[in-house]
Amino acid sequence: MLIETLKPLIAQHAYAAVFCIVALESAGIPLPGETALVLAAVFAGATDLIDIRIVILLAAAGAILGDNLGFMAGRRYGLPLLLNYGHKIGLHDDRIKLGQYLFAHHGAKIVFFGRFIALLRIFAAFLAGVNRYGWGQFLFYNASGGIVWALVFGLGGYAFGEVFEHFAGPIGRIALGLAIVGLGALWWVIHTQEKKLTARAVEAYPGPLRGDEWTTEPPANPSPPGPAAGRD
Repeated sequence: MLIETLKPLIAQHAYAAVFCIVALESAGIPLPGETALVLAAVFAGATDLIDIRIVILLAAAGAILGDNLGFMAGRRYGLPLLLNYGHKIGLHDDRIKLGQYLFAHHGAKIVFFGRFIALLRIFAAFLAGVNRYGWGQFLFYNASGGIVWALVFGLGGYAFGEVFEHFAGPIGRIALGLAIVGLGALWWVIHTQEKKLTARAVEAYPGPLRGDEWTTEPPANPSPPGPAAGRD
């Protein structure tokens, strides 16, 4: 039903539809950006009425722009909200620092591979902003992920047509399943090592947290998360 709804929109406004839908999804609005890209690519391959190169360029640009908007929203509004109201749901300053500490180590993977995973594609940029991930690093991995994603799904839809259109959905669901397993494993590590990891995070990010700080970079040489070496 979703595909049938999108097809007329893609046929009439392919370039604008791909750019806007992908950008809004990347900014945090749950829209079918990947589906729009694949449909436009299939349409380009079947009719030659639109240029696949422009479709891919606009999809990548929409992904990068939307993610940066989501990142800025997370940095400017997400963190202050957590600092003011996080204690009501058990997110005190130490746990917020723990999130920043973990993102400093795994942020590149989340930002790059999150582009290929349903749901995480919507929230990865916002979470990067909330956790004060460095904007320079974010921009690099975000742009890399957006370009690779647009090429893979754009060229795939263009070359293989409707076969790829039906194949792309299961890929996203498999990736989501693997992401859930990975998040579960990460949760287990954090749960069993929370005190040690929190102590490291507090040491890495000393002092009070401030929601108005825009350029807080990860520590230069943070200790990797995991079982602490030496005595407790």
